[in-house]
Amino acid sequence: MPQNRYYQGPPSDHFDGFRFFNPGQAPTDRGLKDVLRWKLARGVAKWPRSVPVTPVKPDVRVDGIRITMIGHASMLIQVAGLNILTDPVWSERASPVSFAGPKRVAAPGIAFDDLPPIDVVLISHCHYDQFDVATLRRLQVSHTPLFVLPLGNDTILRATVPDARCVVGDWWDRLPIGEGITTTITPAYHSANRWPSDVRMALWAGHWLDTPAGAIWFAGDTAYGNGAIFGQIRERLGAPDVALIPIGAYAPRWFMAGQHVDPAEAVRIFGEVDAKQALGIHWGTFQLTDEARDAPQVALGEALDAATIPREKFVAAPPGEVFDFG
Repeated sequence: MPQNRYYQGPPSDHFDGFRFFNPGQAPTDRGLKDVLRWKLARGVAKWPRSVPVTPVKPDVRVDGIRITMIGHASMLIQVAGLNILTDPVWSERASPVSFAGPKRVAAPGIAFDDLPPIDVVLISHCHYDQFDVATLRRLQVSHTPLFVLPLGNDTILRATVPDARCVVGDWWDRLPIGEGITTTITPAYHSANRWPSDVRMALWAGHWLDTPAGAIWFAGDTAYGNGAIFGQIRERLGAPDVALIPIGAYAPRWFMAGQHVDPAEAVRIFGEVDAKQALGIHWGTFQLTDEARDAPQVALGEALDAATIPREKFVAAPPGEVFDFG
């Protein structure tokens, strides 16, 4: 039997000894035929080449909960004196190469050199729009943070950042990351790969932060599927004070439904985890799919109205926006 290049461990309910999978869900893998069907349909909306962003310079430390949107799934979480980045990407493209692939249309909401001291970097999975090696190298040189990753992703990181301090976990593992602060690796319905040859060899996940200032759930990338994992998260971990839920990169649905939620599904997740408040992430920075740039923001508002949830409870976060909770 061939060997997984990133992770060797015993089989589990979501690892068959070679590849990870989503238990009880439809397969996520798509072949070349599906990709060609998508691209040849030419349903992609035209995005602007750039949108205005006013970057902010964060405080050095924050006692409560403050979240600054950098762009896409990259956020600065400042909580109980700890500075945490999620899926940081400062590169111009979400791509394995610098000359092709989805190009940034929104500048980072924080200039890299204006970052406060970064203590922890949370990685959800190894897709290029979340796992940007160039940025992770820069963070290692400038901040030497603790990197917290799902199974197998540490192998990818250490191949290019060999001195990185890594903490690795499986779904539901609870990992200490600071004084009185932990992250629990939460399930997601997604997939992961760097190349066509390593599909599902590294795990995908979210992160649940338990802190003295409150609970924050970063959902990572996820589809909805049968919704079972969101009830499990609520039952096992409680209700988050703040949920960071993806709302973009969802069209066309026949292709993307097994990878990414749409805004209506994001609102369902918001209700099922019983979050007090939420920010919509994973939209408006890189054009990965067919919908218009502002479509997730518009559709989120419509879905909240349909569910009779006040719009201020779940806001689509633009780059450079700062949100205080407490």
